[in-house]
Amino acid sequence: MSETTTPASGAAEAASEPFRYGAALAAEIESRWQDLWEKEGTFDAPNPVGPLADASAGDVAAKPHSFIMDMFPYPSGAGLHVGHPLGYIATDVYARYQRMTGHNVLHTLGYDAFGLPAEQHAVATGEHPRITTEAAIANMRRQLRRLGLGHDSRRSIATIDPEYYRWTQWIFLQIFNSWYDQEAGRARPIAELVAQFAAGEREVPGGRAWSELSAVERDEVLGEYRLAYAKEVPVNWCPGLGTVLANEEVTADGRSERGNFPVFKSKLRQWMMRITAYSDRLIADLDLLDWPEAIKLQQRNWIGRSEGARVDFAVPGGEAITVFTTRPDTLFGATYMVLAPEHALVDTIVPAAWPDGVPADWTGGAATPAEAVAAYRAEAAAKSDVERQVDAKIKTGVFTGAHATNPVSGEQVPVFIADYVLMGYGTGAIMAVPAHDHRDFAFARAFGLPIRCVVEPTDGRGEDTSGWDDAFASYDAAIVNSAHGDLSLNGLGVVEAKARVTDWLAARGIGEGTVNYRLRDWLFSRQRYWGEPFPIVYDEDGAMHALPESMLPVEVPEVEDYSPHTYDPNDAASTPKTPLSRNEDWVTVELDLGDGPKKYRRETNTMPNWAGSCWYELRYIDPADAAKIVDPANEAYWMGPTADKPAGGVDLYVGGAEHAVLHLLYARFWHKVLFDLGHVSSVEPFHKLFNQGMITADVYRDERGFPVPAAEVEEVDGGYVWNGEAVKREAGKMGKSLKNAVAPDEIADEYGADTLRLYEMSMGPLDVSRPWDTRAVVGSYRFLQRLWRNVVSETTGELVVTDDEPDEATLRALHKAIDGIRGDMAGLRFNTAVAKAIELNNFLVKRGSTPRSVAEQIVLLVAPLAPHVAEELWQRLGHRESLAFADYPVADPAYVVDESVTCVVQIKGKVKARLEVPPTITDADLEALALADPAVVAAIGDAAVRKVIARAPKLVNIVTG
Repeated sequence: MSETTTPASGAAEAASEPFRYGAALAAEIESRWQDLWEKEGTFDAPNPVGPLADASAGDVAAKPHSFIMDMFPYPSGAGLHVGHPLGYIATDVYARYQRMTGHNVLHTLGYDAFGLPAEQHAVATGEHPRITTEAAIANMRRQLRRLGLGHDSRRSIATIDPEYYRWTQWIFLQIFNSWYDQEAGRARPIAELVAQFAAGEREVPGGRAWSELSAVERDEVLGEYRLAYAKEVPVNWCPGLGTVLANEEVTADGRSERGNFPVFKSKLRQWMMRITAYSDRLIADLDLLDWPEAIKLQQRNWIGRSEGARVDFAVPGGEAITVFTTRPDTLFGATYMVLAPEHALVDTIVPAAWPDGVPADWTGGAATPAEAVAAYRAEAAAKSDVERQVDAKIKTGVFTGAHATNPVSGEQVPVFIADYVLMGYGTGAIMAVPAHDHRDFAFARAFGLPIRCVVEPTDGRGEDTSGWDDAFASYDAAIVNSAHGDLSLNGLGVVEAKARVTDWLAARGIGEGTVNYRLRDWLFSRQRYWGEPFPIVYDEDGAMHALPESMLPVEVPEVEDYSPHTYDPNDAASTPKTPLSRNEDWVTVELDLGDGPKKYRRETNTMPNWAGSCWYELRYIDPADAAKIVDPANEAYWMGPTADKPAGGVDLYVGGAEHAVLHLLYARFWHKVLFDLGHVSSVEPFHKLFNQGMITADVYRDERGFPVPAAEVEEVDGGYVWNGEAVKREAGKMGKSLKNAVAPDEIADEYGADTLRLYEMSMGPLDVSRPWDTRAVVGSYRFLQRLWRNVVSETTGELVVTDDEPDEATLRALHKAIDGIRGDMAGLRFNTAVAKAIELNNFLVKRGSTPRSVAEQIVLLVAPLAPHVAEELWQRLGHRESLAFADYPVADPAYVVDESVTCVVQIKGKVKARLEVPPTITDADLEALALADPAVVAAIGDAAVRKVIARAPKLVNIVTG
């Protein structure tokens, strides 16, 4: 029910004002215009070439264009709440503005529809995930259509469509069949590398001839080069879900984000993407993008480029332990080493028995080093990476029983394993310098290890570490206690010492200067059902074969059971058996891959849900092209580099900041591979990025802390009550689980979709989170009612505009609004655009009548924000064509400049006069005018004027003495 009327008064008004803009009229107008837009393809954007080219559109390639995108939504079965469409409405407002300023606008929306939620529902109910996903998509499309979003529906896609994921699989094959040539600085086809090995131009690892290698051996060699490769790696294994999880899917307490199952560290064969090959380019090309600096910083930190040295520590009877350190200048202070529990060398260096004199607290109470290592590894496997990196003062670990040789001093240092060292960074091994690293210091204190000062403290503590409470970490101090044989670093600064010791190591072949990255290769496989199958098969020898393009797509097969193999959720030793592997008719297949029909086994892992969203901007451009992922002419038109966007890409990409280092980084990587291989002209996928804020809502909790339905809570005597029970209010997100979600359908039913659009755009700056208040929606509703009344009679439905020429005051109000709103639209400042439109409309209300020419202009100004009512008023004003492509108003500069400006005159900081002056007045004339003003003359009196500061046209400050 509208808050502007009671039921009785509403019925009376409906009878006396049948053309009043209310919920019923809004619903009729909105439905009619949505049907018309769809029927006429109003928002269809023509391509320069191909199936979506439009001969009637003229020379499309010569027309300015604007490619506007929202981040891919996941179609939730719960439907939308009013927080979800914030970004979608904003991009629609901007897209409509761009069309009205002469741009060919590509704006559509697809669905990132693979994923675990639909699969978990299928496991619980037995209903195929495609059924529930398609139903969710249909519902979301209905809800979004009701909002009047001007999408080119011909371009909408869903990642679960076989014709879409055919191209996802095709891109995977491009990456799989490529390697990164460091010398050329780009990806190249793997066939070129194979040719080099076969011709003897590049040495085969191990020294054998390429022709002598079996197919499986060649796979192993090429796997060290391919940009997509399969390898046994440490992973987050979740038996309860039956799948491997990415780090972001694991909570801080080491459990799965979905289902709250235990997560263990395990080694499994997985598909990986060699994103690390692009680390430097991913960092450098950020400078070419119009992105928020905070997002750029997050990506730089995630990639984590650091310069340092690789150093080898020899161990008896085995390989050297290689570490990466950013501080090789502190090598003389390395008094022990630590390996990650998963490090491959642990098994090879552990002796059969403990060396003499080993402290009991180093052994973990185990009889042998092997027992101690095994027990500690099991303990570490039960922790998440987040837990292991918590900077707690108490460190755990166990001695391996082995010692390594410090390369600069010759000292034998003990080798431990400890969970604070991860395989995911550097080499999975560290040289510990406890005097100058906080974590190493805590570990050394816990295990009674030596702490040797090698960087001279500048805080007065001295070099004797026995009384230190913590490490001394500094990059701006002299090196001390660092000399042995022909190497001395004493007295050098950090930079000079790093260079000298690195050169010394390199000359002896036991180290070199190098660059390291925090970024790890991308884990690209899941043990799930509802995902894209890999286009890979294996022959009887286990050799890997990529399917030819003609065999794509490899469709998701039917299975009887969507659940992972049943495991004990607490069994870290269990291994996955994927749902796909249980469809033997699909797994075993006879194919002719060029050498006659043979039997093969398919890859039974699936791609992660990130895959489909890594490239969807390209398919938006050319969704009907069956021969190519995207036609080069269309890609160059919509995304090609220009002077304003040197790396090319989508003109505006709007979405949440939570995707800063995952989706955005993965998409950039895929796009760069496609660029290297010549499939696209743009270097980057997204030129301008804008992060919208969040709509928050009050959450009400009972005494148990459980959320209660927010809509049923009443405010009583300054408190909050639900069902007679006092509840507590707190700020939070909006969502079904918090029982505070408001559906957009509810607001559209009550006020109309235009009101919802207008309210969400007026709530505050687009990039700032803001609280939802249903009671405040009525303000936007009343604005539209007043706008309607300025054009249409609520009693007769006839126009009430006049044919009079607007007076100067009206022209000034109009053109100031045009000037301000136009700038706000271009800058995505929709809240201030709404405020200026309301101000102009209020001016017209007070004026008493609205000239037709002014009415048309305000309707055009409001059109991107409230398109349905604007279209209706535009038609009633006598226009037959949709205003979607009408020219957006342009301000006349003559009416934008004020006739006069109020100048404040201050004496000793106190206002003594206000003068109305021309906006073009000079400082000298303003000073003279101020000093001649009677009020100023009286205020100065007999005092001497020491100084006059004039800041035309708004301020004069007079100093007297």
